[in-house]
Amino acid sequence: MIAERQVTILNTLGLHVRPSALVAGKASEFRSTVAVLKDGQAVNAKSSIDLLTLAAVVGTRLTIRAQGEDAQAAVAAVAGLIEGKFGEE
Repeated sequence: MIAERQVTILNTLGLHVRPSALVAGKASEFRSTVAVLKDGQAVNAKSSIDLLTLAAVVGTRLTIRAQGEDAQAAVAAVAGLIEGKFGEE
């Protein structure tokens, strides 16, 4: 199964170190492979270092894509973190 959802970075500081670690930690809770895509570049959502390479600032549109048995739950969990501004605001 493949699941996908588009989200927008809403928090003022963007996808910096702390949010990247939160996303990687959340994505790692799932068996599915989880990727974050920006402008055609796909990175492993289970790697905070990879996520930082996206340089996603406030307003950036991202696509969360997962493939595997729990893909829908993985996409919903990661998207929820992003849409909730990583609990920062």
